[in-house]
Amino acid sequence: MIADMKFFLDTANVKEIAQAHEMGVLDGVTTNPTLLSKEGRDPVQVLKEICAIVDGPVNAEVISTDCEGMLREARRWAELDEKIVVKIPMTREGMKAVRKLSEEDIPTNVTLVFSPTQALIAAKAGADYVSPFVGRLDDRSEDGMDLVSKIIQIFDNYGFETEVIVASIRHPMHVVEAALMGADIATMPYAVFEKLFEHPLTDLGLQQFLADWGKLKR
Repeated sequence: MIADMKFFLDTANVKEIAQAHEMGVLDGVTTNPTLLSKEGRDPVQVLKEICAIVDGPVNAEVISTDCEGMLREARRWAELDEKIVVKIPMTREGMKAVRKLSEEDIPTNVTLVFSPTQALIAAKAGADYVSPFVGRLDDRSEDGMDLVSKIIQIFDNYGFETEVIVASIRHPMHVVEAALMGADIATMPYAVFEKLFEHPLTDLGLQQFLADWGKLKR
């Protein structure tokens, strides 16, 4: 039984992360080379700042494509902070690296997962997390959330402790569907995170309460 769904932000923007942290429901952060490059600053410094804010896991991704290169990068990332989780691509070389990193107790998140078999392989290799990219599948007229459902069932069937991070989230309904399926984590852009708080009836109700209170003669 999962204690609760965890919310991660998929960003390297320190300001956004700090704002989400203040709301009290942020559990972790995922970054990637693209997100870090958008910040235009030293990635190491950015990750250090994120780790200083966030209480949970902070994901940093390797850019090497061979096992030995991934291992070198992963070990350097892991030295930054104990919160660091190393993102490894779902490739043959990546799975070799995941196995070795698992033996070294360096947590890994296998990214760019697009099929149940890829998730199964990642779990067998010792990954702590797998990240199915639902939005990118939806963009190709495939059902991204169906993939999540299948991965959860497979992991439950065999008792894998690998956590499912629903990634490439496009809108709040992806988060709702992930929660209904029992996914461990949803990682999302800050814009989607903000939308989780919103409903027009909430705004209208608050306006009405304030207007009625303002009519009182005090």
